[in-house]
Amino acid sequence: MNVIQYFQQHADEILQATLEHIWLVGITMAIAVAIAVPLGILVARRPWLSKPIVGTANVAETIPSLALLGILLPVPWLGERADRLAIAALTLYALLPIIRNTAAGIAGIDPAVREAARGMGMTERQILWQVELPLSLSTILAGIRVATVLTIGVATIAAAVGAGGLGEYIFRGLAMVNNSLILAGAIPAALLALGADFLLSVLEHRLSPAR
Repeated sequence: MNVIQYFQQHADEILQATLEHIWLVGITMAIAVAIAVPLGILVARRPWLSKPIVGTANVAETIPSLALLGILLPVPWLGERADRLAIAALTLYALLPIIRNTAAGIAGIDPAVREAARGMGMTERQILWQVELPLSLSTILAGIRVATVLTIGVATIAAAVGAGGLGEYIFRGLAMVNNSLILAGAIPAALLALGADFLLSVLEHRLSPAR
């Protein structure tokens, strides 16, 4: 059975696995953005925190994915459900590029812009929400784009702990030495990564400050 025939005969199953994959990535990115953007702002505000925050995220990035799943498995609550375990591991992988880009985007804003905002009577909170974040949004989105593409690829490992997704086809294909099964997982994952990269790059370009 060739790849095209396999896709035709198992279209519903592949679609279901693709939706599971999108769900894992979507939840992961929502959590990662909620954690990493504030940390990036903190690093920009307090540069001395760069080493502990960025360093910790960097260490998490270097741990092999299967090893990270094994490390998190005994953690209470996380290890009780495969999807929680997978999302926690994927979130750790997604933090670094978002933290770095958020910090770089805010730190790169011209100090004169901040001074002008203060001169208008804006508070630090107002400066953050009305000046700094809008001006650095395209840079932050670039980090989110990198993290999203990375997460889509790494999420295939989630199948190793039974969290579902397209990785199930890849692992089954490797076990059975079946290229059709491997490609049934690899091709949709690659298309998801390309699609996410394209959409986020378009959004990033549109939100870039006018020059």
